[in-house]
Amino acid sequence: MRHSEKSIGVVGVPGAWSTQRLFEAVAGRVDQAVLIDLGAVRLDLTTGEALSPTGDGALIDLTTLDAIMVKKLGLRYTPHLLDRLEVLRYVEQRGVRVFSRPDSIGRLLDRMACTVALRAGDVPMPDTILTEDITAAAEIVREFKTAVLKPLYTTKARGMRVVRAEEDVTAVLEDYRAAGNQVFYIQRKVALPGRDLGVSFVGGEYLASYARVGGGGSWNTTIRAGGKYEPADPPSDIIDLAHRAQALFDLDFTCVDIAETEHGPLVFEVSAFGGFRGLREAHGIDAADAFTNHVLRQLA
Repeated sequence: MRHSEKSIGVVGVPGAWSTQRLFEAVAGRVDQAVLIDLGAVRLDLTTGEALSPTGDGALIDLTTLDAIMVKKLGLRYTPHLLDRLEVLRYVEQRGVRVFSRPDSIGRLLDRMACTVALRAGDVPMPDTILTEDITAAAEIVREFKTAVLKPLYTTKARGMRVVRAEEDVTAVLEDYRAAGNQVFYIQRKVALPGRDLGVSFVGGEYLASYARVGGGGSWNTTIRAGGKYEPADPPSDIIDLAHRAQALFDLDFTCVDIAETEHGPLVFEVSAFGGFRGLREAHGIDAADAFTNHVLRQLA
């Protein structure tokens, strides 16, 4: 059912499957839908306009929209995405409702900020230590025996590195820093049961869960590394843990990554963007429709 006199922008990556699916869901429900590539937006602080190209070659001022829904800020997580968030923050300050809010998303772009918030909220995670000191970092890896180095800005395990105590740890860390990692984010590698869970929420309410099952040829379960999605029906304690983790960030759509370990469930991260394909392939759930319904309820 179409809702007249609503104008909603969808921030994403043109051509990406999840972006297109969300745009289609919104376009089918509102009077005006706009696909927004933040890399093409012109922010004019003199006139107060945030001008975005439309499909017909015209420009639309994003500050005139009723709402903006954020699916993706860019193809890869980089510190530059924080600059794109400032565009959304400006538009929000001009009175446009943004789902999820830029302040909430910003705390998840940087893995360090997300981790600190989770631990401050007493959410169980793998043992994690952060330092810029390479000597201290080498001692930590040797203590952990096997550790995972994680860039602060990354998705789908890109740039992550497993390092073992029997390696030339200092040389590995020097190479890792030379690749652009000033901060060493070091996490004890935990034994996984061949899968981890994505527990999804809309407006803070539980939607569904899926499992990422490893392909057998990689230490991680990401689809990029050969994993696949399967249905999951986790027990209430895992759903409750995921709910507690996502509640720290006040997101409108989110997915919490949880591993079931011999030490109990552990949270790896909270995502502001993931979950669409996992829900579709595991359960046939259209997360784009669920997200759109939530936003329209809020606007009403």
